[in-house]
Amino acid sequence: MFKTVRNSLLVLLAAMPLLAIAAPSAHEVVQQTTETLLADLKANKERYRNNPNAFYDSLNEILGPVVDVEGIARGVMTVRYSRQASPEQMSRFQENFKRSLMQFYGNALLEYNNQDIRVLPASGGAEGERTSVGMEIRDGKGVVYPLSYTMVLIDGRWKLRNVVINGINVGKLFRDQFAQSMQNNRNDLDKVIDTWADTVARARQARGES
Repeated sequence: MFKTVRNSLLVLLAAMPLLAIAAPSAHEVVQQTTETLLADLKANKERYRNNPNAFYDSLNEILGPVVDVEGIARGVMTVRYSRQASPEQMSRFQENFKRSLMQFYGNALLEYNNQDIRVLPASGGAEGERTSVGMEIRDGKGVVYPLSYTMVLIDGRWKLRNVVINGINVGKLFRDQFAQSMQNNRNDLDKVIDTWADTVARARQARGES
């Protein structure tokens, strides 16, 4: 299951805006950035393969301002644990969580081999302050994976809050990992925060990931 998530989540990287555009819709944000990010990857893939850290830095520059890291991190930690966390702990977890996302998604994106990616047409309904944008990815074997991005409007800009891939709710997946890590570490919040990247890596390896 985790391999399916990893391989499909590369599309998530293509769902973020590279530049601030005057009042874009959530659908426009996804469509425009899909084209921009994949073009950048095509032009620089070999360099990124040889220097993954440069790739992660580039992803962070592109995605950092447009992913609702604070909202996602609080959702992963849940109210049960976030209300126990100090501002410093929350800030540290957000930073560690963002770094793990860049590595997690970056590794998947480097495996991208010109699969067919299609942003589904907008539904035409009012977006309000929260909406979903659909996308499909067709792998080399012709298997189609549906994706749905939850986008939220924050200070006039659309940001990613969650993604559901082939029926797998990624936000819930990370929440379960966080809760399990708290249990394994006897509710030591600092230890869970500081080892979050390792938690994600171990979960991936346990499911046969490279």
